[in-house]
Amino acid sequence: MSRNPTNEQITAAYQLARERYAMLDVDADQAVEKLAQVAISLHCWQGDDVGGFEAPDAALGGGIATTGNYPGKARNADELRSDLNLAYRLIPGTHRLNLHAIYAETGGRKVERNALLPEHFSAWAGWAKENHHGLDFNPTCFSHPLAESGFTLSSYDASIRQFWVEHCIASRKIGEYFGKELGTPCVTNIWIPDGFKDTPIDRKTPRELLAQSLDKVLAEPISKKHNLDSVEAKLFGLGSESYVTGSHEFYMGYALSRKVLLTLDSGHFHPTETIADKLSSVLMYVDELLLHVSRGVRWDSDHVVTLSDELEAIMQEIVRGDFVPRVHIGLDYFDASINRIAAWVIGTRNALRALLLAFLEPLAAMRALEVAGNYSARLALLEELKGLPFGAVWDYFCLQQNVPVGGRFMDEITTYEERVLAHR
Repeated sequence: MSRNPTNEQITAAYQLARERYAMLDVDADQAVEKLAQVAISLHCWQGDDVGGFEAPDAALGGGIATTGNYPGKARNADELRSDLNLAYRLIPGTHRLNLHAIYAETGGRKVERNALLPEHFSAWAGWAKENHHGLDFNPTCFSHPLAESGFTLSSYDASIRQFWVEHCIASRKIGEYFGKELGTPCVTNIWIPDGFKDTPIDRKTPRELLAQSLDKVLAEPISKKHNLDSVEAKLFGLGSESYVTGSHEFYMGYALSRKVLLTLDSGHFHPTETIADKLSSVLMYVDELLLHVSRGVRWDSDHVVTLSDELEAIMQEIVRGDFVPRVHIGLDYFDASINRIAAWVIGTRNALRALLLAFLEPLAAMRALEVAGNYSARLALLEELKGLPFGAVWDYFCLQQNVPVGGRFMDEITTYEERVLAHR
């Protein structure tokens, strides 16, 4: 039977690790302090399989699919907030929540998406304020009758385009409301599913229409103190295998020309691409980025984040480039095959662990070797870092933040599942 380390053992192990890192001129205390300042935006849709509260039993659309039928998904906002409360208690640090528009609370009344108001999210704002969470937001341009054609903001139908323009304008107002209420800017991210399943004749016109629609959405200035607009690209999706209107190149140009944030989703590119290499290039020209962290497996980009080489490379690039203040990190996956709270906790803790690994690098020494052209020594140092006692620093950080160390967080999730989830 496994035993958990005592607080004294965790602290003693950290002191030894601290000394070991100090031999490389790495300040472990400082790394822990930096990590405590990073807020990751958890994605609400992991908790209920992207159902939302508008029509929870409606079929997903827009190329979105969840797999699995693990019991206990949240059925309403109170259940979702209860599940999130547990997740946050098991994750070190103070973090944010990313909401989609379909998570509005309308008191049982039918409210069309283009008529959504801040008041429909007041309970979310109150909960966030009470728990010291920032809120981010997304218009929901899928799973709706006016998205069944596969086109929204780039539709050839002007009335359909206008509906989604109005919905995105309403979403920006909700983002502004969150920013004002919580004292931290809301990142309002626009993603649309628009595209063709087979090869189109005209690739240009839908993109021209998309640019026109986005310009209408962004026409009214909103202070960046309250709301930050972002646009998200994708390579392909279910039902848009051959052409996506909002490609990376389209949104890169749009973000640069309109001075908005660009969203990079780690699952929205070719499986052989990593977004780590894109960060330093894009951040030469855009002020800030929104980063959606997910894990791609074959065609599906929405697996729970693991401590993989790709995740480590992304976080290394953020830290090595001194981009931490300019990158908003959020998660974006939905796994219905495992406990949904565990999916949140495991993924977020892994994102934080990858960041800690990056904060524990001897950057000055590595850069000096690179500038000197001593690539052999650079490689040797990088490989030696993999064997340093990073785990002891992570355990100490969890202890310091008063969250479970190691896999002990599963004990609380299992208890909650037996007490709460099993009765839904």
